Amino acid sequence: MRQRNVKNKEEIINNSKYYIENPLEFRGKWNEVFQNSHPIMIEIGTGKGNFIIENAKKHKEINYIGIEKNDSILALALKKIPEGISNLRMLKFDAFFIDKLFFNEVSLIYLNFSDPWPKKRHEKRRLTSLNFLKKYEIISKDKVNISMKTDNKDLFSYSILMLNNNDYKFSLLTFDLENYKDIENIKTEYEEKFTKLNSSIYLVIATKMKNK
Repeated sequence: MRQRNVKNKEEIINNSKYYIENPLEFRGKWNEVFQNSHPIMIEIGTGKGNFIIENAKKHKEINYIGIEKNDSILALALKKIPEGISNLRMLKFDAFFIDKLFFNEVSLIYLNFSDPWPKKRHEKRRLTSLNFLKKYEIISKDKVNISMKTDNKDLFSYSILMLNNNDYKFSLLTFDLENYKDIENIKTEYEEKFTKLNSSIYLVIATKMKNK
């Protein structure tokens, strides 16, 4: 579904204290932005923000950064952030260049309902392609931690194969997240919608130690 254009999106974005206008300036020093040494967790493709906002509210001991390239969607997410949250920042950025944003500083990467890019010629755009897995090693600390949720079975199968073939270890893998009760599951807006339609939600959490 095409996202409706938000008429005053530039004003919303530029006037938000949670928005970082020049994020490339902070590569390797994002803890200075938050003025603490707490772990940094990022969400690539943050959508309308429910997932990352709720995480930031519940986990004050973690710094969160949401990355969204669509300015209308980013504006909607920024409008939802309540006052008093100090551990959340939002960026307008194309994740294809994620390795230009961070360096040896990300503790966890969230990939929630990413674009599946089904055509073979677009494979390098998939967020679990080898192209991106190499970038994640650059941005992560001593190990790469990935948490991925999707309703796309083909993308999930592809991702499991790519992670397995690149030495990732799986700590959690489920084809039915809605009925998996052993973890805290904060839902995205998209997830809420498709759960009500009884669509299957897949989740994998995987880790890889970085090469020294």
